[in-house]
Amino acid sequence: MDIYLVDGTYELFRHFYAVPSARDADGREVGAVKGVITSILGLINNSGVRYVGVATDHVIESFRNEMWPGYKTGAGIDPALFSQFGLLEDALTALGVAVWPMIEFEADDALASAAAIAAADSRVDRVVICTPDKDLGQCVRGERVVQLNRRTRVIFDEAGIIAKFGVAPDSIPDYLALVGDSSDGYPGLRGWGPKSAAAVLARFRHLESIPDDPRIWGVNANNAGALALTLARDRHQAFLFRDLATLRTGIPLFTSIDALEWTGPTDAFPPLAARLDAAVQDRDSWLGTRGSGRR
Repeated sequence: MDIYLVDGTYELFRHFYAVPSARDADGREVGAVKGVITSILGLINNSGVRYVGVATDHVIESFRNEMWPGYKTGAGIDPALFSQFGLLEDALTALGVAVWPMIEFEADDALASAAAIAAADSRVDRVVICTPDKDLGQCVRGERVVQLNRRTRVIFDEAGIIAKFGVAPDSIPDYLALVGDSSDGYPGLRGWGPKSAAAVLARFRHLESIPDDPRIWGVNANNAGALALTLARDRHQAFLFRDLATLRTGIPLFTSIDALEWTGPTDAFPPLAARLDAAVQDRDSWLGTRGSGRR
């Protein structure tokens, strides 16, 4: 069997900026939730998916905000989008889909934990993590745990991660530590770019294995001397950034993959679906007034 794990926060952002505004009878914005629920139902009905779980950020802030002051927060999120976070969780629960709202941790941590639990079950043929987020690349294992960008329909197995980033999945946190991740709010190390990080990590894999002396790196990296000086000076910060990028896999979300089996919507779903279906679209929202969003 295949297990599908969906990044609900990403899906909510994606649909908010891709579909027209729609308000229910009480004037509350519901368009993005309607889009996500329609998408999840499409995944189930059109792809035959029967084992699915959705991770969401119940709040944007997490334990990582205490580790790094510049880490992403909920500041600047459109109120019309933010107001739909709780509604999405309610709608998924009513649909009968397993949903994991994160408060202390992030949705990405939940996806990583769920992937680890599912992959440990011998009944599982493949775990499909549905998100384009770079940090989830660290969870990919061979062809058994893969990453799917549902928008582009591109699947990345381990060979695909290596082709995309130039490093193996277990080096993704080290890679992000060097190059940074602007979407999460940490900068990486000055001067280190994707090419230099990939070249060095492809040989040494992890930060602590990179020699201080660039003359023994044996890789094609521009300004290797300057890069080595930066790493020697800021290695402690690189370790911090790697910790930020490392997803937690020990969250006890479920004890058996049987908990992810979709058996149909609950009795709460029909009235909620009627509310979403009756929402009135704002045709002017197609004019692009929302911008592109943070995700």
